Amino acid sequence: MSGFYARWIDRWECKLARRDTNRLVRPFEWGLDWLGIAAAQGDELDAVRRWADQALAGSDGFFSYQRPGDYSLEGSHLRFTSALPSPYPENNTVHADFFPCPGSGDRAVLVLPQWNADVQGHAGLCRLLNRFGLSALRMSMAYHDRRMPPGLQRADYHVSSNVGRTIHASRQSVIDARCCLDWLEARGYRRLAILGTSLGSCIAFIAAAHDARVRAAVLNHVSMYFSDVVWTGLSTQHVRRGLEGSITRDDLRSCWRPISPAAHLERVRGRDLRSLLIWARHDTTFLPEFSRQVVDWFATSGTPHKVVCLPCAHYTTGHFPFAQIDGLAMCRYLSREL
Repeated sequence: MSGFYARWIDRWECKLARRDTNRLVRPFEWGLDWLGIAAAQGDELDAVRRWADQALAGSDGFFSYQRPGDYSLEGSHLRFTSALPSPYPENNTVHADFFPCPGSGDRAVLVLPQWNADVQGHAGLCRLLNRFGLSALRMSMAYHDRRMPPGLQRADYHVSSNVGRTIHASRQSVIDARCCLDWLEARGYRRLAILGTSLGSCIAFIAAAHDARVRAAVLNHVSMYFSDVVWTGLSTQHVRRGLEGSITRDDLRSCWRPISPAAHLERVRGRDLRSLLIWARHDTTFLPEFSRQVVDWFATSGTPHKVVCLPCAHYTTGHFPFAQIDGLAMCRYLSREL
């Protein structure tokens, strides 16, 4: 029966993945300009590795920022200027949707949806958080929905075969998330949590690791290394095709260490950060072996955490009944921990 069930989930997962017909294989680029460095032709890999070493050695500075001074809330729509600009004006305005709950007191959750989520992504989850007595702020990550530059149909600039641009986009999303925490704190919210799904989970963890204000983190799909997911995942096969032949998997891992949760795990050791780790048993995007590495680290390090294993895969997490199981688990955990 388990073999039949796994094959059924896999067929369903592949069907859902094939719905998107606008994936483009983009050419490989080192993207050194995104990192502010230069190198002679043939030395790009060493240059990026050295840059990554320096970024990690000064991790606090790498994810530091000047707080924006132009927060604007119109109705439930929050706007402000990103503290880490890109060359694209549309992407440099951060958009977030506020879901206040009158009975939440000083409790609020910053919500970061998955890669390529549209403007309504996780809005239903935010309303569910309201029903559990929590206010929520749903942020659009870099290059997503209202932040997408003209000519794009997907958030390709956040995860792509341009090595430097992918780093810059993740760094920007982490900093934007911390600026959202600033805004929540300024409105009187003191018990803060962060919830991220898939790519949003990676961004959420790095933000939480660098921001002691975060008391609880829900990491919905987890993996140690950014590059492992891109190289092996069902949803990023087109990105891998742009990378292959120009960089190896191991070299990509070393380049993308600053945006990988593995590089920042020690920052949460000994902290009273409560984490919910969610993974899916049949996931072909965040492979279970990578998720188990994260779970094992939390267990052996003694870092406070709970684990939920979903009986589905990645795309299927967003469908009945798994979406309901997932959403209730996340909301119950945050309601309890905050």
